[in-house]
Amino acid sequence: MNTNRIRVLIVDDSAVIRNLLSRILSSDPELEVVGTAQDPYVARDKLIELKPDVMTLDIEMPRMDGLTFLEKVMAAMPIRTLIISSLAKEQSEMALRALEVGAIDVFTKPAINIKDSLQQIKLDLVTRVKAVARANFRMLVQMQKPSTNRIISVSRSLGQTTHQILAMAASTGGTEALKLVLSHLPPDIPGTLVVQHMPPVFSKSFAENLNRICEFEVKEAEEGDRVKPGLVLIAPGNFHMELTRSGAYYYVKLNQQDAMHGVRPAADILMRSVAKIAGKNAVGVVLTGMGRDGAQGLLEMHQAGSYNIAQDENTSVVYGMPKMAVEAGGIDKVLPLDQIADCLIREFQKRDVAAS
Repeated sequence: MNTNRIRVLIVDDSAVIRNLLSRILSSDPELEVVGTAQDPYVARDKLIELKPDVMTLDIEMPRMDGLTFLEKVMAAMPIRTLIISSLAKEQSEMALRALEVGAIDVFTKPAINIKDSLQQIKLDLVTRVKAVARANFRMLVQMQKPSTNRIISVSRSLGQTTHQILAMAASTGGTEALKLVLSHLPPDIPGTLVVQHMPPVFSKSFAENLNRICEFEVKEAEEGDRVKPGLVLIAPGNFHMELTRSGAYYYVKLNQQDAMHGVRPAADILMRSVAKIAGKNAVGVVLTGMGRDGAQGLLEMHQAGSYNIAQDENTSVVYGMPKMAVEAGGIDKVLPLDQIADCLIREFQKRDVAAS
């Protein structure tokens, strides 16, 4: 047996799904399915016995739901976890809560009749499991703890930000990272556009969650939404989002053109439009995430005169997207997660002074 393989435990009440996931994951030479469990009680015993590297976890199960089980596991014997969820709104809200308590990523539960898309599902699932296995789990656990060092600036007002744009991108680990940054920004935040890789339905629930904790409005973007101070627009799952302008105002356009880097929405598509439309009036941020999405777009923003920030390796759950953006040459400053909000406040205050 290859001891270097990533050992996976699959937890799902459906025998069909357990068998499907087992076949998909076992087909990759770097992965080994060491066990399956039909409910959390069986899973608990197998976690102790098998000591897997990664657990895939269904949300809706008999005897105990996946969220309750995950909370207990994270308190007693934390394990890197990939949530497998349906697109039902109730499950999406529970899956987002699972990310808050320690899950690393969420994967959409595959449909039973999937002959046409099995190869893409296999690629996506294997990639996600490997990313979860290699994620900075220590940082993720640390983010779950209440912050004791909330960022406080001398002045949290950003002033004249009408023509300023903040464009942000994140993927794996990004829901909690975005929450930390945005919750530390003031009510008059510039018009802000966010691409967070997540399935449809999840983006709406995520926006609603952020709206409850931030000092400004956060909503899932809709076609033609005006981009204005005090408003954050989250790209809807399965739609690309672009910035456009009509007269003195910015707006967003949505489309379902081909996926880029295997994702839709893609940060590169947003960032490229921001480079063209906002130019030097923009600030770009790339947070934790798998892959290279956003690197080219941030470079184009930088070439157009924007100021760009990347999260550093030590505080990233997955140092993929920030690393690629730095290596592409589009980043002005690399910062730990808890310093990004303060840097943004100071940058926009500096721009306000320059404009006055």
